[in-house]
Amino acid sequence: DAGVIAGLVGFALVVLFIVGYYRLLGVVAIASLAISGSLLWVIVAHLGTQSGLALTLAGVTGIIVAIGVSVDSNVVYFEHLKEDIRDGRTARSAVDRAFPIAFSTIVKANVASLIGAALLWWLTVGAVRGFALYLGLATILDLVATYCFMGPLIRILARTRWFAERPTRFGLPGSGAVRALAVETSQDVDL
Repeated sequence: DAGVIAGLVGFALVVLFIVGYYRLLGVVAIASLAISGSLLWVIVAHLGTQSGLALTLAGVTGIIVAIGVSVDSNVVYFEHLKEDIRDGRTARSAVDRAFPIAFSTIVKANVASLIGAALLWWLTVGAVRGFALYLGLATILDLVATYCFMGPLIRILARTRWFAERPTRFGLPGSGAVRALAVETSQDVDL
């Protein structure tokens, strides 16, 4: 019970931070996390009924760590978007350019988590295997949610006029921030 309570409190803090910092992109991130969490719950329920698998404290810990892995995936993409916009791209063009680069980084980071989970599964016994199982499952589901949900949803949002005209509502720098950066850069060149 304490592990579940700690997980819920941690998740609530993550929600507050990511929505506060990334605004509407944070809402997309939470929706992506909810989708991967729902898929994980379906798998856990299936394994529980078919194989007698029980969710232990170690499994809950694996799920909590996986929340961090999932949030990292979103942050990598959103920061690539911000960087491209600061480099002078429009919000719409930054979306198409940033996703392949960010997804490559996300895959590499998640493969590192998967290697760790596989090694833990292979080298340990008992409850630690539960941690490894849930961490591995959640990491795979994060890749699926990122590629099949988050990326396409942000591409759809990028086609809206609202995204182009008000990128700050999506947690992205506005045209004023880009202009200020350009002025700052040109002053540095003049010196």
